[in-house]
Amino acid sequence: MSSFPAHHKSPSNEEIEVEKNGGLNLSKAQTSSAMTISPELFEKLYLSPKTPHSGDALNRFANPTAMGFVGFVISTFTFATILMGWGGASGLSGVAGIFFFTGPVLLILGTIFEWIMGNFFAMMVQSLFAVFWLSFGLLQLPTLNLAAAYSPTGNAVEGAASKEYNSVVGLYLLVWGFALFTFFIFTLKTNCVFAGIFLFVTIGAWLLSGAYFKVGTGDYAMAERLQKTGGALL
Repeated sequence: MSSFPAHHKSPSNEEIEVEKNGGLNLSKAQTSSAMTISPELFEKLYLSPKTPHSGDALNRFANPTAMGFVGFVISTFTFATILMGWGGASGLSGVAGIFFFTGPVLLILGTIFEWIMGNFFAMMVQSLFAVFWLSFGLLQLPTLNLAAAYSPTGNAVEGAASKEYNSVVGLYLLVWGFALFTFFIFTLKTNCVFAGIFLFVTIGAWLLSGAYFKVGTGDYAMAERLQKTGGALL
């Protein structure tokens, strides 16, 4: 009796994959709920993503964040106390150095080294405050007489009290407030301390913006209250 060879159906790729996975068809598996990630993982993936590093920079250099933080704290605290009028302080021209050296120099150095280390978010924050202090410091230099352009007679004092000048500076601080608010949103899922700092700085920038608008309208009493409140939040 002749025998015929048995014909076996060759397994498909899907069947092979199912067999490898212990009888589970993972290609058709679906999750019933959305995936959640921890705040630490969110910060690592989106705010401080892993980037390739060449050389041994991570081992050779110290953490630059502390240097930029010191520059930010010293300049901001000095700025805030003057705005609040502590000790009868008034005017920022006497401490113009905080806008060009104490704050920006340390923040710019911190920005450069954060870039070398591959720390994206810290680099963005320090560079943001560095350019703010530099740009705002120009307004405090009496030798530039920037406000004189807003006076028909070329008087810087009259120009500084004009509605046009104060509206320009107020709009500038308003835009900075929105920029800081975006950083507040970024830090909501990562660090409550950083989120609180950015929230207070954002509100402070908007209050100072309102103070300039009030000076332009001649409401100096309200402008002073807004200035002191904004300084307190900083």
